[in-house]
Parts: sequence; structure tokens; C-alpha cells
Amino acid sequence: MKYNTKLTYKIFWQHARKYKVSGLVLFASLILASVANLLVPLLYKDFFDILSSGGGVDGNVPRLMNIILYILLIYSGAWVFWRSAEFFNVHFQTRIMADLASTCFAYIHKHSFSFFQNNFVGSTVKKINRFYRAFEQVADAITWELTPIIVDVVWVSVILFLKNPLLGAISVVWVFFIILVNYLFSIYKLKYDIKRSEQDSKVTGVLADSVTNNVNIKLFCGYDRERKYFGDENNKLQELRRFTWNLASIFNAVQAIFMIGLEIGIMYFAVKLWQKGLVTIGDFVLIQSYIFALFNRFWNFGKIIRRFYEGLGDAEEMTEVLNTPHEIVDKKGAKGLNVKNSEIEFVNAKFNYNETRNILSDLSFKIKSKEKVALVGPSGAGKSTIVKLLLRMHDITSGSVLIDGQKISDVTQDSLWKNISLVPQEPILFHRSLMENIRYGKPEATDEEVINAAKLANCHNFIVGLSEGYNTFVGERGIKLSGGERQRVAIARAILRNAPILVLDEATSSLDSESEMYIQDALDKLMKDKTVIVIAHRLSTIMRMDRIIVIDEGKIIEDGKHRELIEKEGGLYKRLWEVQAGGFVG
Repeated sequence: MKYNTKLTYKIFWQHARKYKVSGLVLFASLILASVANLLVPLLYKDFFDILSSGGGVDGNVPRLMNIILYILLIYSGAWVFWRSAEFFNVHFQTRIMADLASTCFAYIHKHSFSFFQNNFVGSTVKKINRFYRAFEQVADAITWELTPIIVDVVWVSVILFLKNPLLGAISVVWVFFIILVNYLFSIYKLKYDIKRSEQDSKVTGVLADSVTNNVNIKLFCGYDRERKYFGDENNKLQELRRFTWNLASIFNAVQAIFMIGLEIGIMYFAVKLWQKGLVTIGDFVLIQSYIFALFNRFWNFGKIIRRFYEGLGDAEEMTEVLNTPHEIVDKKGAKGLNVKNSEIEFVNAKFNYNETRNILSDLSFKIKSKEKVALVGPSGAGKSTIVKLLLRMHDITSGSVLIDGQKISDVTQDSLWKNISLVPQEPILFHRSLMENIRYGKPEATDEEVINAAKLANCHNFIVGLSEGYNTFVGERGIKLSGGERQRVAIARAILRNAPILVLDEATSSLDSESEMYIQDALDKLMKDKTVIVIAHRLSTIMRMDRIIVIDEGKIIEDGKHRELIEKEGGLYKRLWEVQAGGFVG
């Protein structure tokens, strides 16, 4: 398994260095605070040496009082440095976390439509959340734990070396061994932390998918099946979590043995040195204080390193997403699409899905300026694929797609989308107000323009009948509205956008006959002076088109007007016409 740990470090560093002043002040404050705390045991050494010296009480009291005053001043300085570190840490981390979240948001929305089709919404959201929170976890470990440990180890080792080289050597060897063992253990555990994070994302995805499909679960009696499916995946997560926690417990037990060994060993040699008159009572206090300081740091060191790598494990999945090149990108120096006549042309267009499944084969056709064309054919014929290629939801395998003679692969995607309005079969709305959802088609539109578009789309009346009118929130994906209401809101959004090219993908499929009658008039107005592509089964829509293109197995097999095609003997369109029922074709 390939890990992206180095890339995670790089991304975190790129965001952190923008706030280097705050970072430098933060770490300077931490170092000074840690040094201040380590000065105190030196003063206590002198304090206890004075107490054990046997001198006169009156003569020693002023010296002891001076030491207490120095200790107070040092602790006060340490307090100031710690508070300064906390203040700058808040400024440092919160800004970087916000930047990381924004980076993830910006990058992930530049991924292709295929990316979102292949990834659970819940999992994707959790990856983003875990990524910027992983920075907090990693930064906290470096800031509040690893930095003070480094200061403590260097300081204690130097002081013990100055007291006696043997004591210093024992502490250095012990520290080196503990760090090495912790590092090796954390690297070993990292692969399981990444597996746990991946399984956690999968469990979240299954949960989100089941919540989204709650109606299907009820109506298809799938409760027991879904509960078992979720339970199986959740149990896998529990097993991985149990395993990693047990590893941590085992290592804690081993680390405790090493700590006991250090204390017994160093105190044993200290006693031997005391026998020779090389250390004082105050030195014992100093040594014991520093040993306890090291113990306090290194008892948590294993947990710190493990949390550090757990954070990297949590960031792994999102780092992989950030390291995945965008499937569809603008060419370097791509210019905006210049639409004058809005002519559309497919030239020898070929498209393979996943490089193996052929959908379109050498497809060529032209739609003239302001021409209304219907795409008809059985399910899976390639009708929707043509629309997706026009919108660059996918790039064609070979051939070209042109608008007014310009290859859409040579222009910016934003300029392409700006000139095309799409009303899909299943419109998805934001969990925002109806006013905001309709205005999304033209952000600068006035309230009056929004309301006028809603009237043309025949949705004004049901909107004003809602408790909060145009300020009504529609729920996630527009779930609070009926299918027909969502469709009409989507049509209102397209009317407001008023792009020169219009694509209707089963745009009236969710409407009842009465609503369709009203909406058809709005569509006629919407389609006026526009180049239109319609994918529809309803005859009321198809028969109004200037031309009908019949698609089967990715190829054009018939092309003409309605009357011409129904008179063609053995034609697919005629056959679809003859099996019509209830106003539908095919």
C-alpha cells in the first residue's frame, strides 16, 4: 500500500508557512516557557543543598527567601510565555484549518462528474472534515508535546552531563532507545490506522446511502438487510479499532517497564556517586525532578506519536483525493466560448465508458442556429451521453464537439456552461430558500426577475401558497417539494438564466397532464430564439420539434421530421410511435 504521508506534510507546510510570523512567535514562546520550567529544579537543588549544609538558620533564611523569589519570578515568566503561546496558537491553527477546508472544497469541486458518481457524499464530506482536523491533531502534537520534549531532552542531558558524564550518557541512550521504539511501533501501526480510517469512511458512506434511500428501505422491506449490511461493515470497523487500541495498550505496558528501569538504574548510579562525594542531596532532588520531567513527557510520548500518525492516517484519504489529477481540465491558455449563432456540431464523435464499453461510434450531426431537435431512442441508446459530452461531463474518446465552430475542449468550462441551460430529469435543489434556488441561474437577478421567471414556469402560485413564500427552505436536495414542483423550479431557474443553448432532459417527465399543459407554454417561450436539444418521451414535446434524431446503440439511424419518420416503413421511430401509450413513446 502506498501512503501519501510526505504529501500530507507538504500540503500542511504550504498552508502553515503563510502564517510564519505567528508560528515563529508561537514556537519561541513554547521554548522559553519550557526552559523557564527547567530552571526551577536548579534553584531547588541550591535550596536543598542550603538546608542540608548544617549552617546557621538565621544566616540561611535570607538565601532561601531569595531562591523562593527567583522561583516566583521564573514561574511568572513561564506563565506569560505559555499564555503567549496559547494566544498565537489560536491565531495560527484556526486560520490554517480554515484554509485547508477551503482548499479541499475548491479542489474537490473541480473534479469531474464521474468522480461524484463514484464516491459517496457522506464519505467525501467526512474525508474533508477529517483532513483539516488532522492538521489540528498533528499540529497539537508538534506544538504542545514534541517541542517541549525536545527542549527537555536537550536541557536535561546537558545538565546531567555537566554533573556527571555517566548520568548524562544513561539519559541520552534511554531517550534515543525510547524514541526509536516509539517511531518503529508507530510506523507499524500506521497501516492499520489507515485501514481503520478507510473503513470508517465506508461505514459513513453506507449510513449516508441508507438514510438517502430510507423510502426504498421501507417500501421494499429492506430494513433487516440494510441493518445486517451496516452491522457487517460496522463490525469490521470495530475489529480494526479494537486491534489498534490493543496495540497501544501493549506498548504502554512495555514502555512502563523501560521507565522503571531508567529510574532504578540512574538512582543506583547516583547513590554510588554520592558515596564518593561527587553528588549532593540537592543533586538528588535535581536528578529526581528531571527524571520525573522526562517520565511525564515520554509517558505520553508514545500516545503523542500514535495520535500524530493517526492524524496522518485520517488525512490519508483526502490527501489521495488532492493528489488525484482532475479528469477534465481547461487547456492552458483556453479562451472563453464566443457564442453568436449557437450552432452545435458533433464530428466523428466516439466515446468509450471506462475505456471498455463503447457508447457512441463515429457520431456526426449538426444542429443549426435556433433549431429545436429531439433525441429519441430506446434506453441505453446514448441520448443522455450526447448531452453529457456537450456539457463536458465527460471528454470524448475521439472526434470533436463544436459550438459555432469552436471545439468545446479548447474553451474554458465555465464559459461553456454559461452558455447552456440544463433542465435535468431529476433536478436537485440546494437546501436554501426558493428565491435563492431560482436566482442561482442568474445571481445578479432582482426579486422581480425571479418572480417573473417563476410565473413563466408556472410555479409562482404554489410558492406564494407556502407558509414563508419565496423564503421557504426546500430541504436537502429539495425533498420538501414534490417531483413536479422541483421540476418547475428548475425550469424557472433556466428561464432566468436565458442561455442561448437549452437542453431539456426529460424536463416534463415529473409533471401531471394539467401541469404539463401550463408548463408547455412556458417552455415554448423559453425555447424561442434558442438552439434546443430535447430528450423526451412525451409526444407533446417531441412533436413540437423542428427535427427528430433517432439514436440506437450509439449511432444515428434516422433523422427527420415527425411526419417523415412515422411514414418510414420498418423504422425504429415508427415502431416506437406504434407502441405509444398514454402520451408516451418507447
